Amino acid sequence: METIKCVIIDDENNCLEMMEWLLKMYAPTVSIAAMCNSAEKGITAIHAHRPDVVFLDIEMPRMNGFDMLEQFDKLFFDVVFTTAYDKFAIKAFKYSALNYLLKPVDPDDLKETVRRIEDKKTVPSREQIDLLFQSMRQMKPTPMRIALTTADGLIFVTTQDIIYCEAESNYTSVVLSGGKKIVVSKVLKDIDEALNGPDFFRVHNSYLINLNRIKKFVRGDGGYLVMDNDMSITISRSRRQEFMDMFARF
Repeated sequence: METIKCVIIDDENNCLEMMEWLLKMYAPTVSIAAMCNSAEKGITAIHAHRPDVVFLDIEMPRMNGFDMLEQFDKLFFDVVFTTAYDKFAIKAFKYSALNYLLKPVDPDDLKETVRRIEDKKTVPSREQIDLLFQSMRQMKPTPMRIALTTADGLIFVTTQDIIYCEAESNYTSVVLSGGKKIVVSKVLKDIDEALNGPDFFRVHNSYLINLNRIKKFVRGDGGYLVMDNDMSITISRSRRQEFMDMFARF
């Protein structure tokens, strides 16, 4: 199996040592080229070793992880952000479709992240990084844009344009205003977690809807919704009361 060369950047030496141990124990395909305790040293190491991936701490003195990435005109390496941020900040990573590991790092999360890197073999786009920066600065429960992972790459959409998402086996169809449908390489549960906020609600095992896109609620036949593209969506019995409580807001 092809070796993945990495650089680890974290201002806390114990975090560097822990990541080194985790990689050696649980990710044998990853080779550590350098470990750096500052962003400045990290930049030098990245240019010297040309790694495939950088495990990058966000909060560092003098120059944080975001500022460090700004020093590169174009990224030639993948990035895995290591962070102790709260759930709203974590959502920003999901929206931008960038890899992250929550401290303390879980071995299973590390193995899954390395597997994605092996499968993907691409580097983050500047648009992804910019989207992450914007979302982190806003720190809102529901950022305005999301990166959708498709078979061909990434598509960036405005969340308010999403009418509903429908589960299709191991994929999800994201239906937008204007009739466009995007098939996403994620299960509906992953999309639900990313869009979790005041505007989106899981009305059925197969459907996640944008509450702002409801045109009509019909009480008969157990209750169903008519979205603003005229699609009818059934509300499951187990979610009906919770939906009614939310729907009462409007």
